[in-house]
Amino acid sequence: MKLIIRIFNTVLIVLISLLLLLSGTAAVLYFTSDTSVPEVRIPDKIPAVVDSAGASHFGNSFLVKGEGDLWELHMKGDAAERGLAFGQLCKGLMYEQESAFVTQIKKIIPKEGYLNFLKYLTIIYNRDLRKNIPQEYLEEIYAASRGCSSEFSYIGDAYDRQLNYHAAHDLGHAMQEYMLVGCSSFAVWDTLSADSSLLVARNFDFWVGDDFARNKLVTFCYPEKGYRFASVGWAGMSGVLSGMNEKGVTVTLNAAKSVPPGASKTPVSIIAREILQYAANIDEAYTIALKLDAFVSESLLIGSAEDGKAAIIEKSPKSTILYSPEGNKIISTNHYQSPEFLADEDNKDAIAAIEGSHSQYRFRRIEELIASKQRLNSSDAASILREHRGIADTSLGLGNEMSLNQFIAHHGVVFSPAKRVMWVSTAPWQLGKMVAYDLNKIFGEEAGNSARVPDMDIPADSAAISMYAAKIMEFRLLASEISRDISNKSEVKESDINRLIELNPDYFYTYKLLGDYYSSAGNESKALSMFEKALTKEIPSYGERESLEERIKRYKR
Repeated sequence: MKLIIRIFNTVLIVLISLLLLLSGTAAVLYFTSDTSVPEVRIPDKIPAVVDSAGASHFGNSFLVKGEGDLWELHMKGDAAERGLAFGQLCKGLMYEQESAFVTQIKKIIPKEGYLNFLKYLTIIYNRDLRKNIPQEYLEEIYAASRGCSSEFSYIGDAYDRQLNYHAAHDLGHAMQEYMLVGCSSFAVWDTLSADSSLLVARNFDFWVGDDFARNKLVTFCYPEKGYRFASVGWAGMSGVLSGMNEKGVTVTLNAAKSVPPGASKTPVSIIAREILQYAANIDEAYTIALKLDAFVSESLLIGSAEDGKAAIIEKSPKSTILYSPEGNKIISTNHYQSPEFLADEDNKDAIAAIEGSHSQYRFRRIEELIASKQRLNSSDAASILREHRGIADTSLGLGNEMSLNQFIAHHGVVFSPAKRVMWVSTAPWQLGKMVAYDLNKIFGEEAGNSARVPDMDIPADSAAISMYAAKIMEFRLLASEISRDISNKSEVKESDINRLIELNPDYFYTYKLLGDYYSSAGNESKALSMFEKALTKEIPSYGERESLEERIKRYKR
């Protein structure tokens, strides 16, 4: 007995020592986090925004309401001037954006204690974030943060919050298995393009709730240094997600297979921003990408009017590779393609995950659609972005990750780099009118004039909107309610079960969710029936299929 007590005490002492060591390490990391603030001159009394002639003005910058859910920000001056104008002009939009983001986080992590833990963990994780962001962008983000609401101060200082939100975007990409992202993009030129010039198109499928995508910001940046550019994102985002500069260089981001990183480096949207502001061609974009360390794996599709083609920069925490295959098209979904990457022993797990994944499926679907169109114009490119059916027009169900159009896109965008024209989607998702902007008009001799080219707009897909939009929203709401009922062990009405199937009969998740419900209710025969039904549908990954097969085996045993 004494020996047992001695062993127990020894184990207890070791556990307490480890706990103290971990706590001490965490405390050191927390209290040694970089909390420095850029030396940016902000007026003691910030001037008021002036509304005039349908626009809001702050210094030389201004904000106007665009088509549909688009806002157009013209941002001018040095880093501090741009940032201050950004924060003051977009104060209301920044509040709505942050509120939507925080609301979604609380839905995922409802308990206050876990949220507080996440807050301190984020500080530790991003302790060196400032050291990995170029000074110019630190100054811009800091000045913009002066427009943040104090309502969210319990999360952190406004400047820290804005920096961390840039890193949160990367973590969302690292968590692509959880359907936060599933972007698809492509470019064609020469014989595959209607006018032989480069055409680039992309869906940005970063989803953190429908409210987050309610206001899209088209930013026209006139920096003191570098090239003028246009980008599509949201209020508070100084980084670039999709954009084109005055030299006809385009940048779009696609997440690649990644694992949550151990520490933050340069957010990929900041790398994209640096490229857009300072690169005139593909080689210059690659040089910039080489000098900045990323902390997640990402593909940056770079289009170039000067080169007349597009290439992909495959960037991981360990390497940066320029992938430029022969031919007149390039496609990017959510996996790497370069021979260097495929030959790297460190990437075996990621390579094994490519075949049979929804990323590979979307890649093949784009190939099929490009071949069916032969020579693409901007409207053809938009129709590919809007396609929700699978290979050979297979019905995948609405919202399947195998679809190019998963009905979650924050935005869709098409670029014609040689013409300096871009088309940006309006709600819902990428189905609404795609608004044409001419960068020659904006950044030309009469810089600051209206960029709209209404006669070049791509019409909305009205048929798809009337057929699917309301149905998808109802399905998501009902599925969310059933998920809550499962968590609360509440009974689901038979009418709701029938309605869920009626709304989305070809989607595997419909039956998987109902299988989960019947399983939680102890009805094994109905659970088995639903899981077997799910298995007859198109399933986006091997992992998802194996999970269903395992459940079926368990019930059959």
